[in-house]
This record gives sequence, structure tokens and C-alpha cells, in this order.
Amino acid sequence: MGRLRSPSSGDRCWALWSLPRPALVHVLAVDLAAVLVAAVTAVTAATAPRPVPAGAWTAFAVLAACAALYLHCSRLVERVGRDHGHPPHVDLCSIWLLAGALVLPPVLVVAHVVLIYLHRWWFVGRWDASRPPHRSVFTTSMMVLAALAASAVANATGLRGRLLAGRPHDLPDLAGLVGAGAAHWLVNTVLVATVILLTARDRSVRDAVGSASDNLLEAGQLALGVFVAPAVAWSPAFAPPMVAAAAALHRTVLIHQLEPAARTDTKTGLLNAGEWRRRAALELRRARRRPTGGLAVLMVDVDHFKKINDTHGHPTGDRVLRRIAGALEGAVRRGDAVGRYGGEEFAVLLPGVRRAEALAVAERMRVEVHRVRVDAGDGGDGGAVAGPTVSIGVALWPEVDEDTPDGLLAAADAALYEAKRRGRDQVRAADGRAPLTPAARVEGSGVDGPGA
Repeated sequence: MGRLRSPSSGDRCWALWSLPRPALVHVLAVDLAAVLVAAVTAVTAATAPRPVPAGAWTAFAVLAACAALYLHCSRLVERVGRDHGHPPHVDLCSIWLLAGALVLPPVLVVAHVVLIYLHRWWFVGRWDASRPPHRSVFTTSMMVLAALAASAVANATGLRGRLLAGRPHDLPDLAGLVGAGAAHWLVNTVLVATVILLTARDRSVRDAVGSASDNLLEAGQLALGVFVAPAVAWSPAFAPPMVAAAAALHRTVLIHQLEPAARTDTKTGLLNAGEWRRRAALELRRARRRPTGGLAVLMVDVDHFKKINDTHGHPTGDRVLRRIAGALEGAVRRGDAVGRYGGEEFAVLLPGVRRAEALAVAERMRVEVHRVRVDAGDGGDGGAVAGPTVSIGVALWPEVDEDTPDGLLAAADAALYEAKRRGRDQVRAADGRAPLTPAARVEGSGVDGPGA
């Protein structure tokens, strides 16, 4: 794993020691468990009365060669992802790992996993600053445990023996395949979700487990591994073509990742400024074609955000921004667009609204932000950020004398600074008319009264 140093030595390259203590314990425990299980597996194989059969070595060599070829084919794809700041989220090596778990004896399963991830680190990971050494070691350890879990199911159900003998039984083998894939997925998911929850305090269990599309892709990889396994066991020449399928799937994954990445803000997950402007221009064109069409642009600014950063630290400030972004999204209607305009400013697009509804949505947003609470991270004062406030400026088209997205943004920004000048934590309209009264705020937002 390399030479370990504490952060006090000044070496920040070894990021393992910067993990929260529970996450550090979890990572080291998984690494130790993988080493112990691998050692027991090696001793068991060495003391077994019969050596590893020659056919198993052939399958091992074919799978290792296919995995190496796939990794080289995917290097260009991963480089494109890194150049755009978004490396691929899913490691498609599970195709070869599950296939190995189904047909190889346990000792070669361990060797197969270690060889794949050593190859991956040597040719890809060691040049990638986003993959510190401890992460590569943890991934290898985790996949050793996942592959051995799948291998144990394949052995217990008799699946491995029937595959190698070329005598499949439909229903028993289907149960074995599903069980082995489920064991691989479960161990992988639990270990990854645990470290995410222990490291990122603002993540939910649902976030840690992954989205439905992520899990569907993982299931797709395992399904491909199911097809590779009998190919290797019965006729190894049929396995290499799967490399092309894996590389094509890898590229498709990257495209689907880069498309939303080009439209969203990495810190908050909201639309970025460019995508928000594109949608605003589109909705403005639609509004011009509707005789009764209206449109509102809101500028939202977090009050005293610099004080939050100075008091609690920038990591806590980032968590506050993410929570506020979530509060804003939760307060708007379906079809509205919320984007991060820059820093602690947000832009909101409300198509098809008139003045009363636009101001009611703005007020609802202001109130929802009051409910945000974020525990302060390390390096802060140890307290919490509770009830932040925002000032909101509203520009309504066609009530304001602006007819472009930039003009509406400028009008909303002017109203925002008027709200700041009048004491913050309030909504102001760009036409200069008085804001909602406290009574109207209660009626329009369904809460007990204004915050702050």
C-alpha cells in the first residue's frame, strides 16, 4: 500500500488519513478482511489433494487477456471523461470478474481480481489524481470479497461443476446465476454505500446505494458476465468478441454522463448558467407566441454567505449551498427551471405565471430556505448552520420593459439588490411595486409567517 504518513508530516498525497475515523476504520477493515480471506484461500489451494486443473488455467488466461484488452480499449474513453472533468462512474470490469467467479476455483478468482486491478492501476490509476492509492487498494479488496461471495454461491449450487462439465440444467443453473450475481452486487453495494455514508454526511442511503440507472447498468454488466462464463468454459474463442461489446458499453456510459454534466452545476446539481439561459430563451420565445403567456425570472442570493464560510469553513458552506439548492427545487413547480448563476446566487425560471403566482413561489422558496439546517464540518466552530436566509428579486415579463433573458436577469438582479438594501430576507419585484405584506405571505405560502 506504500509508505503511510500522518497528515502532520506535511504529505497530503496519502489521502487515507484525511478520512473521517469511522470511514477509515471501515476501509482498513475491508482491506484486512480481503487479505485474510485471500490468504486462507491460498493455503487451502496449496494443501488440496488435487492441483488446479489445466482447463482452469486456460480459462484464467483467456479472462485475464480479455480484461487487459478491454482496459486498453477503454483508456481513450476514460481519458475523454477526465478531460471533461467527469471520469466514468461505473467500472465495467464486473463483466470479467463475475465470469471468473463462476468458472474459476477460488484461488484463481482472487488472482484474477488482483491482476485486473493491478493492471488498471498501473496503466490508468497511477496517473489519475482522483484515484489515490488507498482508493485503488480498497476497490481491489472490495472486489475480492464480492467475487469470492459469487464464487461461493456458484460452488454451493453446483453451477461451477455443471458449467465446466458442459452439462447445464436450466432451472438450477438459473438459480445459481441469479444467486451469484446477487451476492456479487450485494457485497459490492453494501461496502461502497457504507464508505460513502461514513464519508459524506449529507448523503442519504438512497444516494449511497445509487440511482436506478446505476444499478441497472451494474445488472447489465453482471448479465454480460453470465454470458462470458459459459463461453470461456465451453469454447474460449467465443469470449474475446465480448471485449468489443464492453468497450461500446463503456463509451455509451460516458456519453450519457457527459450529456447531463454539460448542463448541470457540479457543486449543486442544478442547471448551470449556460443551460439555464438556453431554457430561458426557449421559454421566452414560447411566451411571445401565447396571447396570455407570462414568464418570471427570479434571482436568489444567500444572505451573509461569506460569514457562513468564514465561521464554519468552506466545506460546510458547500453543504449549505447544496441544501439550499434542494430547498429551492422543492419549492418550485414542475416544469420550472432552477440554476446556479454563480457563487451563492441562483436563477429561477417560472414559465406561464402572472404576478401573484410568481411572488407566491418566490415567498415559498424564501420560507423553505429558512428550514435548512446543516451540521458544521471539521475546521469550523463545531456548531450548525440553521435557518439561512435569502433575498429574492422577481422580474415578470411582459410587465417589465425587457425582452431578452439577459434583460430579465438584469431586472431581477436590480430587484434583488433592492431587497438587500431594504434589510434582506425578503422578496422584491422589479416593477418597483411594494412586496407582499406579511399577511399575504402567510396566505400565499401556507406557513405560519415570515422567517428571520
